Amino acid sequence: MDFLSMMLLAFILICALIVCLTRNLLTSIIILMSQSLAMSVIWILLESPDLAITEAAVGAGVTSLLFFVTLKKIHAIEGDSKDGKAER
Repeated sequence: MDFLSMMLLAFILICALIVCLTRNLLTSIIILMSQSLAMSVIWILLESPDLAITEAAVGAGVTSLLFFVTLKKIHAIEGDSKDGKAER
């Protein structure tokens, strides 16, 4: 294995450990998105461009977007409940 492959594998492992240890959801999503991009680079190095494009599009793109929208909706629900308590 060359140096770039070893560094990418180490980055993916570190990202997985950080996601397990962090409690902030936004931080976890951003780290998972960067992990997915690193995984797509590994697929390119393994000469599998179809999997690299799929990983980049679905793993980093669509999934992260769905997580961000979900977080926004969760915060909107919490904001409504706080406003309701303040009015009473």
